[in-house]
Amino acid sequence: MRSEVSIRPTAVAGMFYPASALALTREIEALLAATPPVAANSAVPKALIVPHAGYIYSGSVAASAYAALAPARKCIRRVVLLGPAHRVALSGLALPQATAFATPLGTVFLDAELSAAALALPQVTQSDLAHQQEHSLEVQLPFLQTMLDEFTLLPIIVGEATAQDVAELLDRVWGGPETLIVISSDLSHYHAYSDAQRLDSATARTILTLSPLADFRQACGATPVNGLLSCARKRALVPRLIALRNSGDAAGDMARVVGYGAFAFNENPDHAR
Repeated sequence: MRSEVSIRPTAVAGMFYPASALALTREIEALLAATPPVAANSAVPKALIVPHAGYIYSGSVAASAYAALAPARKCIRRVVLLGPAHRVALSGLALPQATAFATPLGTVFLDAELSAAALALPQVTQSDLAHQQEHSLEVQLPFLQTMLDEFTLLPIIVGEATAQDVAELLDRVWGGPETLIVISSDLSHYHAYSDAQRLDSATARTILTLSPLADFRQACGATPVNGLLSCARKRALVPRLIALRNSGDAAGDMARVVGYGAFAFNENPDHAR
């Protein structure tokens, strides 16, 4: 039995995604139905990079990544979720003090064991303020709730930190096939459509070679992405580009678009750890 449950309520339901459980379920199901089917024997990614805009803009790209989890619905029991701070200036990495996150689809509890392991690191603190209005993590939860059976969560907001700070955390909570890592990040921001295509294609090539991103102009979540890439190099993960689009493809405004990419990282069974 859980005691002293403190719930972080939804902050962007009704803005980034539907506030009604029924409408949200229907939208996610429609987005997933539009993705290519995933074979039941497909390898399950150890990590994903997914965008975090409103579902009308980036939902189809996010769905294409989450569809890859279908064979692991009953296997994945822990999700380590990292995204960049948009609302609050933050030094280091922050967990919430809350013990659960609410969405229209229900409540997701934090993983107490992983939280304790994270908080043992000097770069990790607790801040409800950093999480209070942050959308980069929240928008991922309904997809995870749809694709997985019951799971616990380690939600981390990344502020002023280094890739090594993130990599050290990921190494500590890496786990086995029961643990999924999700990095929430959009790509380029507010370029003309053709310029964004060129910039985001270059960024995708960088990610696929497991090379570090140069700065936040390539991806707003460059720091957590680079932390994952550091671990991926060490652990010989195999990256794969699933989708690469931008808001112009969804909303039609080609003058100032935001780029979205979905990437999967699979463990190499031949790599000796």
